[in-house]
This record gives sequence, C-alpha cells and structure tokens, in this order.
Amino acid sequence: MSKQAILCVDDEVIILMALKQELRSHFKDQFIYEGAGDAQEALETISDLEREGVSVILIISDWLMPGIKGDEFLLRVHQSHPGISAIMVTGHADPESIQKMREQLGDIRVIHKPWRHADIINAVQACLGQGDQPQLN
Repeated sequence: MSKQAILCVDDEVIILMALKQELRSHFKDQFIYEGAGDAQEALETISDLEREGVSVILIISDWLMPGIKGDEFLLRVHQSHPGISAIMVTGHADPESIQKMREQLGDIRVIHKPWRHADIINAVQACLGQGDQPQLN
C-alpha cells in the first residue's frame, strides 16, 4: 500500500500548525501531514509527493488566500486529480460562493472558522469513508 498524505493549505502558519496537530492527534501515523502557505506551493507539494510515491488523498484548504483563492485552487486540483477529496475551511466565504463551489466540485465539505475539533475530524472521516457523517455547513 502506498503512503497517503493529507495536505493543509492556509496562508496563516498558526492555522496550518493547528490543523496538522489536530489531524495527527486523532489519526496518529496513519497519514503523512503536509502544509502549504498558498495554492502555488500546494500544487508543487502535490507534484513533489507524487514523485516520492505518496498519494495526496485529501486537501483541507482555506478559501481566502493571496494569489489564487481556495475555490479556484481546489477546482484546478479537481481537474488534474479528481480522486483527491477536499474540505474548505473558511471565515470569509459567502453562501453564494460556497454554492458555486459545490456546483463545480460536487461533494465538498465546508467548515467555518473558528472550527471545533470534532468538525474537522468528522469531515475528514466522511471524506475518507471512515464514517457516515453528514456534510457540514
């Protein structure tokens, strides 16, 4: 079985650290946890991991980032890697933007900042087929 990674993307370092810590505390060493400060770095990280034989299976991305916003980034990823699941974490996306993103990307979970630990864990488990959790809004 190849190694699997969860990629967290946010321009705030503290958010990246918190996400990775929460994931690691729950899922332990089941996955590799990577972080990227923006969409371009995340795309490069996906390529680097692929070259190393690591499959990115889930991306947890912020919506409002400099350069490419999270919805555009996830659309690019979806077009080139349709098997990667996604969770959007946001404090800024309006309902219309979220609806448009869901129309383009399909089954994407959206978690609003500030989140609760259970929100992140339940969404990850649902994305990875580890539970029958409802889609969070």
